Amino acid sequence: QVQLVESGGGLVQPGGSLRLSCRASRITFSGYTMRWHRQAPGKERELVASSVGGITNYADSVKGRFTISRDNAKNTVYLEMNSLKPEDTAMYYCNAAIGISINYWGKGTPVTVSS
Repeated sequence: QVQLVESGGGLVQPGGSLRLSCRASRITFSGYTMRWHRQAPGKERELVASSVGGITNYADSVKGRFTISRDNAKNTVYLEMNSLKPEDTAMYYCNAAIGISINYWGKGTPVTVSS
């Protein structure tokens, strides 16, 4: 079965950096739109960044600070997060999708930004 496994989360001070990874298995990775979402306590899940066909998009709240990239040979998508703020604290989820009918999710990796 398809698996998405996130890693790289943790505790970081404001202004710090983290790099999240999401490795996919049992999918033709290059054909999927890969997205990072996040969900903070008490809030709805929100789209952070997406990557498909060489095109990337970002939520306004992370533009200029986060970078999504992918290595199709390694079936892995990354989220480089710089200049982290306390409001970036959330569970970060990896998503692989084709259209609206094919959609897979990882279990998430927690990010806490606090001094």
